Amino acid sequence: MGTQGTTTINFGAFPGSSDTSVAVTGQATILSGSLVEAWLSPVATADHTADEHLVETIRVMAGNVVAGTGFTIYAVNTSQLNEPLTSAGAGNFRSAATTVYGGSAPSVGGIGTRIYGQWSVAWVWN
Repeated sequence: MGTQGTTTINFGAFPGSSDTSVAVTGQATILSGSLVEAWLSPVATADHTADEHLVETIRVMAGNVVAGTGFTIYAVNTSQLNEPLTSAGAGNFRSAATTVYGGSAPSVGGIGTRIYGQWSVAWVWN
């Protein structure tokens, strides 16, 4: 196995964001053609337990290798859950006429889930 280490990625304070990245530097012997891998590691952070690391929908990958310097770790929320679209206002139900003829009122919702806080990441390159 090649050079290895750990770092944290941070999606920010709640409600967080859908993606983030972190630069790993200090890799003086890394080459532009080096292969780099990164993955979520089940190690608790101040924001999340080790168990949360096992079940969360975060995809982690490494790229942007800079010879003699390091690389970048990218993390993306892959959850496909979305809030349902509903009519603005007190009621969540549209009338039959609105459904048939189309509503003109704006809808609310439809925003995908976001991840917040710090997560542990392990990495290796060779």
